[in-house]
Amino acid sequence: MKSRHVVVFSSLGHLYVHLCTAFYFVIVLALEVDWQLPYHRLIELWTLGSLLVGAAALPAGLLGDRIGAARMMAVYFIGLGLSSIAAGLSTSPLILMLALTGIGGFAAIYHPVGIPWLVRNGGAERGKVLGFNGIFGSLGAAGAGLTAGFLIDAFSWRAAFIAPGLICCATGVVFLGAMARGRIPDAEPPLDSGSAPSRQDMARAFTILLLTMFLGGMVYHTTQTGLPKVFAERHGGLVGDGTLGVGLLVAGVYTIAGLMQIIGGHLADRFSLKSVYLGALFLQIPMLWMAASLGGAPLMFVVTVMVMGNVGMLPAENMLLAKYTPGHRHGVAFGLKFALGFGAAPLSVLFVSRVSERTGSFYWVFVGLAVCAALAFAVAILLPPARRESVVPNIVPDRVY
Repeated sequence: MKSRHVVVFSSLGHLYVHLCTAFYFVIVLALEVDWQLPYHRLIELWTLGSLLVGAAALPAGLLGDRIGAARMMAVYFIGLGLSSIAAGLSTSPLILMLALTGIGGFAAIYHPVGIPWLVRNGGAERGKVLGFNGIFGSLGAAGAGLTAGFLIDAFSWRAAFIAPGLICCATGVVFLGAMARGRIPDAEPPLDSGSAPSRQDMARAFTILLLTMFLGGMVYHTTQTGLPKVFAERHGGLVGDGTLGVGLLVAGVYTIAGLMQIIGGHLADRFSLKSVYLGALFLQIPMLWMAASLGGAPLMFVVTVMVMGNVGMLPAENMLLAKYTPGHRHGVAFGLKFALGFGAAPLSVLFVSRVSERTGSFYWVFVGLAVCAALAFAVAILLPPARRESVVPNIVPDRVY
């Protein structure tokens, strides 16, 4: 069945994009020792790459419309793999920065191309398929630290880049073979659905969501950037001194939190979208505030709950965005969501780099994120009431990111 091939390759693509855009945050810990360079300088090498993940999202989506999503997915697999291999072969910070920039550029393809491609070929059980796909995104984020930590401890930091790169390239080759045999379709987009609210409510809600999505992206990406370093400094004996232990803690957080996507979707199907969205935003505020000064098991707990809130609000956020966007503009609206969400990533990297350089700790990083969450909650209160049954979006991208 052609749709089955789409589900498999789209899910693998979702896994790879989150793996390859997060593993550097653990690899950088080994680079500090090997290259004898400070953390803040090394983490900045990912700034341009992380910028491209967001900035190139709209062009990638437009190109996918022109040449076909399947062809773009082939470019994604091969390009991401080769860039990761190049990073593993780097001999200087400049070469590594260029390779990381390539990772960011090719990673930008997946969300605006792979998710709509999956939706077009998802059949009658589109929601079930999207939920399954979302799990793979969370597994990618969770597995990034675990995979990198294992490969670093067992081999070297170079292996942590090269092994995932080889797997991506191999997947691309298999994908091209499936295309050649006609097993990979590139179906027409689905028909628009849903009723339209008033233009005033649409403009108001869309403006509010632009801000809350950006602030939510800041919380997500800053946490993802700094968490390996925070756990390395504050794990309080929960794991050993190697990077694998740190990777296990990070993997635990994102694995547990990833399940919240299913629960968040369940809540969004049964309660007011606005209430679910506000509740998830509010949950993050005290958790981030407490994370500023905690360590050991308490830190692990509050960070996990915070990430659960950040990820769990995505189904309601996506449905709100679809409700307050004209059906024929869903692609543009969700393209902006990707650009905003991933556009927060380079700012997050700079934020972590500057604050850690000047203060030597992550206390003010978490305080700043608590302020972001509080601001998002205050702004989201102004959203018009949204009933759960109003709209089911045609394209349901996620922050996962």
